[in-house]
Amino acid sequence: MSAMDGHSQTNNTDSCEPDRIRDEGEASLWRRALLIRRTEQKLLDCVRKGEVRGTIHSCVGQEWVGIAVARAMEDGETIFSNHRGHGHFLARTGDLCGLVGEILGRSSGACGGFGGSQHLSTDGFFSNGVLGGMLPVAAGWAMAEKLAGTGRLTVIIMGDGAFGEGVVYETFNMISRWSLPVLIVVENNHIAQSTASQDVMAGTIEGRTRAFDLCYAKGESRRWRELQVVVDRAATQVRESRKPCLVEIETFRLEAHSRGDDTRDRTVVDRAWKLDPLNRLAAGEPKMHETLRSEIDAEIENALSKARAQPAPSSPRIDTGEDRAETLHWLAPDVENGRIADLLQQALRESLRDDARVILLGQDIEAPYGGAFKITGDLSCEFPGRVRNSPVSEAALIGIAAGLAMNGFRPITEIMFGDFLGLAFDQLLNHASKFPLMYNGGIKAPLIVRTPMGGRRGYGPTHSQSLEKHFLGIPGMRVVALNGRVSPRRIYRELLRPAEGPTLVIENKVLYTRPLRHSAPLGFGVEMSSHPMPWVRVFPLEHQAQATVLCYGEMLDEAEDAIDRAFENDLLVEILCPTMLYPFDSRPLQESVARTGRLLTVEEGGTFAGLGAEAISRLSQAGIHPAVCRLGWDGMIPSSFELENRCLPNSQTIVQALMRLCHGA
Repeated sequence: MSAMDGHSQTNNTDSCEPDRIRDEGEASLWRRALLIRRTEQKLLDCVRKGEVRGTIHSCVGQEWVGIAVARAMEDGETIFSNHRGHGHFLARTGDLCGLVGEILGRSSGACGGFGGSQHLSTDGFFSNGVLGGMLPVAAGWAMAEKLAGTGRLTVIIMGDGAFGEGVVYETFNMISRWSLPVLIVVENNHIAQSTASQDVMAGTIEGRTRAFDLCYAKGESRRWRELQVVVDRAATQVRESRKPCLVEIETFRLEAHSRGDDTRDRTVVDRAWKLDPLNRLAAGEPKMHETLRSEIDAEIENALSKARAQPAPSSPRIDTGEDRAETLHWLAPDVENGRIADLLQQALRESLRDDARVILLGQDIEAPYGGAFKITGDLSCEFPGRVRNSPVSEAALIGIAAGLAMNGFRPITEIMFGDFLGLAFDQLLNHASKFPLMYNGGIKAPLIVRTPMGGRRGYGPTHSQSLEKHFLGIPGMRVVALNGRVSPRRIYRELLRPAEGPTLVIENKVLYTRPLRHSAPLGFGVEMSSHPMPWVRVFPLEHQAQATVLCYGEMLDEAEDAIDRAFENDLLVEILCPTMLYPFDSRPLQESVARTGRLLTVEEGGTFAGLGAEAISRLSQAGIHPAVCRLGWDGMIPSSFELENRCLPNSQTIVQALMRLCHGA
């Protein structure tokens, strides 16, 4: 028989003979397993009746995995799970009402009805529905435990289908190299949704595990007594050695992947039902089974009734940045001397010095190299162990930072080039930014991701882009852009205040080499708004501006350099530059454009669906309809240095755009 034909094994696993309970301990485990089985079956009924929207991924047939893991864990230890996590949740927490309420979308749910079936959280339990995506998060949590010296292990349960995801291998490498106390439990049911694993997986799970020098063990859910021993030994080994271990558990999913998508041969599934340990126990202990089943069904019905009586959750929190209560003021600008790169390094040094929870991670950031743009310099010598080189693994790096942040640390990660953020997009979009919201405020993930963006360095198409627009508008994630007037020290002091979710910091490469600007252009004043992340306003002192220029990052320098040339062409303009790109408070822009009646948006990257487009939309919503012009570069960044400079916006093209906007020239 193949792996898909019931996972044929030797000894008693092929036997359909009835099984008997040996002692009270086994009776307790059986009851918990049966609670999971009956809960899943009741929830499947709710799906069929339309009471549960969407679908659920039941673990019928795999109950003993969660039981074995929960039994091996100690108080204070944490488990990360996947889309098929109901059994893990019940085995670890016993919170039946929280599970049922969550799946029915009620406010009494474990996440207040915001997370649902795949996104469960309570004290010491986290699940998410993206295949393999929680492994690096669990590794980061475990890293925090190791740094804090708690002695606790972290458990991550995932399926065999996750072995198709690259982030799994990135993380295997890091947990092995860094000796992180992680117990990886793989539920190998030999099928990923409807595709047999043997059709899409080369090699074996054991072979892939050992390739990363990870400890390996194996068990079977049908041999449920032996499985308890296997998992318990692995957990003990991780605690004692402080090194990771993977346990592969052969199991069989008896129900469909989600609701009606089971394409397997029914004879195979029917045989698996007969071999199922819970069915064999029911046959061996019929009276006890009937009593347990009646008690459990009543318990589940009670939980369902309580959930049905609860209200739906209130509206989810969405921070748009528009409805701030504080009054907007304009203040004198900061005065600080130094190159922006040096000030940024000083900001990181102060962060490490003032907060022991701060840790810096990134590729080649340790001395003597000190980062591709030398921002971290010799900080690794000043703060040994807290400035750490990582592999070239952007997704795992961000996921590990998220886990560190969830577990009390304040990680600051460097992505060597902003172009590489695409490799980590899932960890920001579907993990770190969502955790505080979908877990109903029960967890915070205040990681900081800093990265250089932009061109004018001749690096070519994949190292010169400005990709920040792709990250604007992600709920729960802030996006900040350094500019030539606001000190990085001020920005990092604000970033390290208490926060809920991640922050992406955009650092323009060209700005690194420049000093912070102090003096204003002749005939102009400079102010900063009262925002924690201030807007910069450059305005004519004696006359009304004819147009407003909205820009950010290095484009502020280009816009300021355009002022004199614009004045020679009888143009007076006001420049506005936000530091916080998202959430976006459009009040400063509304006030300015209401006066000038014209708006030029300047971005180094693409204009389609960019910050400028959003700004124009916000003005329209406010009933302000200026004449507008947008300036940016919507094509690929060429390698030719001369052509690159002609493509990207600069002071000359800004003046030309203003001439068209104001004079039609």
